[in-house]
Amino acid sequence: MLMPKRTKYRKMQRGVQKRTKVSGRGTTVAFGDFGLMALEPAWITSRQIEAARRAMTNYIKRGGKVWIRIFPDKPITQKPAETRMGSGKGAVEYYVAVVKPGRVMFELAGVREEVATVALERAAQKLPIKCKIVAKETAGEVAHDEGE
Repeated sequence: MLMPKRTKYRKMQRGVQKRTKVSGRGTTVAFGDFGLMALEPAWITSRQIEAARRAMTNYIKRGGKVWIRIFPDKPITQKPAETRMGSGKGAVEYYVAVVKPGRVMFELAGVREEVATVALERAAQKLPIKCKIVAKETAGEVAHDEGE
């Protein structure tokens, strides 16, 4: 499971619940040939990231390379069940990655387009948000079109 090795503070505030703004970074496929882009805002837990990674790597069967572009660095606390109010903030239970719309979460390279599409669809089924599969725009084709 992914989690930070060390943090400056053990607990963090939840922050504003509106995450409707489009992601400012990580919106293009940078490392691989195909990517899985988030279309909704969400907190993605480390368990969900691991489940999606396993679904992808299991399908591509030792072929290709997978990049995980999100990291769960936000601690989420919970108090025990049937506990009275007060007595401070609860213990850290799990970590989440804050994902905004437009963020590329996973990338894939070294496999055919059909295989990559199915693998990324399987990963998307493990996540609690709507996603779309995006391909890398080759820089050579864009430059060639502008020259004409």
